[in-house]
Amino acid sequence: MLIGVIADDFTGASDIANTLVKGVPPLGGLRTAQYSGVPSADAAADIEAGIIALKSRTAPLADAVQDSLQALEWLKAQGCTQIIFKVCSTFDSTPKGNIGPVAEALAEAMGAERVVVCPAFPAAGRTLYQGHLFVFDKLLSESGMQSHPLTPMTDPDIRRWLKMQTKLQVEHLPIAQVRGGVDRARKHIVEQGGAGLAFVIADALADEDLLTLGAILHDAPLMVGGSGIAMGLPCNLIESGLAKGGAAGFEPAVGPGAIVAGSCSGATRAQIEHHAKDHPVFAIDVAAVMAGDVTAQTLVDFIESNSHDTPLVYSSGSPAEVSAAQEKFGRERIAAHLDQLFADTARQLLDRGYRRLVIAGGETSGAVAQAVTAHLKSDALLVGPEIDPGVPILSCPSEPQVALALKSGNFGATDFFSKALRMMGEAS
Repeated sequence: MLIGVIADDFTGASDIANTLVKGVPPLGGLRTAQYSGVPSADAAADIEAGIIALKSRTAPLADAVQDSLQALEWLKAQGCTQIIFKVCSTFDSTPKGNIGPVAEALAEAMGAERVVVCPAFPAAGRTLYQGHLFVFDKLLSESGMQSHPLTPMTDPDIRRWLKMQTKLQVEHLPIAQVRGGVDRARKHIVEQGGAGLAFVIADALADEDLLTLGAILHDAPLMVGGSGIAMGLPCNLIESGLAKGGAAGFEPAVGPGAIVAGSCSGATRAQIEHHAKDHPVFAIDVAAVMAGDVTAQTLVDFIESNSHDTPLVYSSGSPAEVSAAQEKFGRERIAAHLDQLFADTARQLLDRGYRRLVIAGGETSGAVAQAVTAHLKSDALLVGPEIDPGVPILSCPSEPQVALALKSGNFGATDFFSKALRMMGEAS
């Protein structure tokens, strides 16, 4: 294994897995596997990039740091000399963390003196300019992320946001330096922060900037960012002869499919509305879940009764609706109940022969992916073709094969749900 990734949620893990598998034509990418938590055994010998998916984005800080350091040790034991701490392209965190403290712990463990940080992902509309993060033409703080129920992003200045989370220096690599050439940019990075460890926030406005960052970081032991920060890394390894390159293989899954959405993002709500025009949908009442009146059996019964018409079950609401529910029941209690509901639903669907599952939302994806891999007794998910930017098909090498699509709340075209099921395979 050459590159190791520690992802702070499951959809983010899939996002960067997609980037590493695609690489850059015509060279292609890396043979990549995604793992649900720290694996219990060594990776397969042909895996060139390994992504450990954690649920550490909103976990208690001490747990997030400990889990990330355990993931680091496993990846180093597999031979990785380059580590990426994968965070959301909208830098989802709070003023107390978890990005800064986890990145700081990883930097100290790796002995990395200058750690470049870049959440930019232009293909999904995330760009960084003068240290400020944009979502398409809006500042992050005006993009809807300021109303996120778990990690409201109220400041678009990533330098300022990260400074609240870490004791280390936070510096800046402006776009002029990125576009001034690899040597000039490296010199600028080295000169930042004085003595000791420092984070350097790198601007990026286009894929070409991310490819330049890949060249700048070809021997960096640690970097922090969205999936775009990995875009140029496969080229480095393939051109040096360390990796084979080429296209990822994929075998379609055969069996019924279902869609589960637990994201409250505007993009997911629009996708649900679009899907509901032609397909059956079931809106999950949070109060009924908390009272025990809506259970996994309720959802499975609905899906089963509509199995030939691409059914969707969802728990998604407007910011006002989410806020009201959290005030009544508590954010952590709701999250725990919904995670358990979706995990139980996934296990029951597998037992009933479902082989294609589309999941929307980071926390929901984490709960389902962990349930699926544990149920099938398989740590690894192999990474296949891209459905939409940042969302690949994941295959669990079970018999029969199971395919997953783990979609970040803000990702995917309006018709993502039905398209994902089509690309994953056939009903029978």
